[in-house]
Amino acid sequence: MSITTTVNISGMDCSHCVVSVTEELQELDGVQAVTVELNKDGISVATITSAVELDPKKIGEAVAEAGYLVVAAGA
Repeated sequence: MSITTTVNISGMDCSHCVVSVTEELQELDGVQAVTVELNKDGISVATITSAVELDPKKIGEAVAEAGYLVVAAGA
């Protein structure tokens, strides 16, 4: 069974941003796939498919390691 987690990310504005965030999120234990929908003028959305429930703190740390910030929906 797979679990899908969606996070909103601010500050991303290019394909390099997508690669950086994807690489960091793929390093989390249990992650099977990551897709990122880039929104250059606003909030980008990362969808993470994993075998286990992911710790939101670990997701935030991975995104921060890439240089960006997880934000609340509608932010």
